Amino acid sequence: MSGPVDEGPGETGPVAGRGPEWLKLPVAEAIDVAWDALRDVYDPELYLDVVALGLVYDVREENGAVVVEMTMTTPGCPASEVLPEMARAAIADALGNSAAVEVRVVWDPPWSPEMIDADAARSLGFRARQSGS
Repeated sequence: MSGPVDEGPGETGPVAGRGPEWLKLPVAEAIDVAWDALRDVYDPELYLDVVALGLVYDVREENGAVVVEMTMTTPGCPASEVLPEMARAAIADALGNSAAVEVRVVWDPPWSPEMIDADAARSLGFRARQSGS
């Protein structure tokens, strides 16, 4: 006797037996769409997208929803109320507004300027990081 097939991470199809109805794309493709949508969410103070800033730690499918784990530059970040909602709305819009999207703000690991994409760091005036130091 066997139950529903549960495809693991990295599989290209929806999770058989529990795939959400809204998810018309394979899970891996939906996650790519979510990452792309997050590249259109800009920090209102730094004017860089949340992916380039290194604020997004993970995007995955979990229990039929797209789950995003992201952080803020500081616990008292003025954008802490708006950025998670902007991220959720961008993904929901990109996947179709019936998509279940959950954004979780996490603080571990703490964000630091070293997490900023090299091109974004240069645009902010940071020096290029030295590899191996």
